[in-house]
Amino acid sequence: MSSSIARRLEQLILDGTLKLGKKIPSERQLSERLGVSRSILREALKELRGRGLIETRHGQGTIVTGLVSRLEPEHPLVYLFQDHPRTLYDLLEVRELLEGQAAYMAASRGTEEDFRRITRAFNDIDQAQVSSTEAQEAARLDHAFHQSICEASHNPVLVHTLQSLMQLMLNTVLASVNNLYHRAPYKEQIDRHHRQIYNAVIGRRPEWARKAATAHIKNIRERMLELEHEGQRLDRSGVWERTLAGTDSTKPDH
Repeated sequence: MSSSIARRLEQLILDGTLKLGKKIPSERQLSERLGVSRSILREALKELRGRGLIETRHGQGTIVTGLVSRLEPEHPLVYLFQDHPRTLYDLLEVRELLEGQAAYMAASRGTEEDFRRITRAFNDIDQAQVSSTEAQEAARLDHAFHQSICEASHNPVLVHTLQSLMQLMLNTVLASVNNLYHRAPYKEQIDRHHRQIYNAVIGRRPEWARKAATAHIKNIRERMLELEHEGQRLDRSGVWERTLAGTDSTKPDH
């Protein structure tokens, strides 16, 4: 019996109901939801802990650890990002591909609850005042918007892959915030793209959503390449550890 409950919990992780990095409901809530005793539920949770899918953290409770390991600070990709400028554009190419597909699937598969989360994230970045918002906070809000769309794709492999790369993805967002947000024409284009993505996803227009998300990331990449070709040095300050320190995993990207 506990094994079948463990499989049901695994499915909740796969479909994104139990989200990576977030606290799972209490034993009482889960046992009521699944219609099993708390003793059976505890055995099922023990199985998931043994498989590395959940872990208990002091002061946080039981957290979903995910399907794909996150990159640690000493990971080679983190080093390459920090020391080799080309890696920024490689990451943006990956985002262009993956986030375009995520937007397509979010428009196709998103639930009303997904759309409420996307709307909250969009309103947060839409209402933020750049002049009074720290770069890390602006990056977090931007990232949260894109992440809410990714989660609405209901493709667990895509969601967990992007989340495993979150540290590096946040750095691409921070780079765009540092280099483009204070240039009015570029910021206005970013805002237009965010609104286009939002309207296409909420309006359930998959092809438009894919095109808007792809155009958005492509535009970011092209604008930063332009700045470098003009001889301007890109600002990569605010490494990912500091950005992550300001990211609340319980909150809902570029």
